[in-house]
Amino acid sequence: MSNLLPTNEHPVERVVRVILGLGLLSLLAVGPVPGWGLAGLIGLVPLATGALGSCPIYTMIGFSTWKKTSKPA
Repeated sequence: MSNLLPTNEHPVERVVRVILGLGLLSLLAVGPVPGWGLAGLIGLVPLATGALGSCPIYTMIGFSTWKKTSKPA
């Protein structure tokens, strides 16, 4: 499973993605404003990737913002 969803997001980036996703989802609760419903549903993407810590696009291109630090033995 770690190969399918490797952790490739920095913890700060994860927090920003979750906040952005929640902000976009909150547009659904504002009311019937044309175009905001779709933006709200798009908020599921950053919310999910932030919660999981893995971005599929980063995985496809081999990019990562999270650098693992080696622990002393």
